[in-house]
Amino acid sequence: MTTAILRLPAVKARTGLSRSTIYQRVSAGTFPKPITLGSEPEARAVGWLDSEIEAWFALQVERSRKSA
Repeated sequence: MTTAILRLPAVKARTGLSRSTIYQRVSAGTFPKPITLGSEPEARAVGWLDSEIEAWFALQVERSRKSA
């Protein structure tokens, strides 16, 4: 199984969330954590697993349907 890695612009476009909101939700534990893409300790490139973003979407839909 191949999993795509999404960079921040793609995550923002797919979710409609801003950069700050994404990182606030990551800190709060309500959004998937990014993975580090570099192997160097100072590497700052990160991405999100497409499968985790899709699972987050499914959870949002489920929660939305239960509250409606």
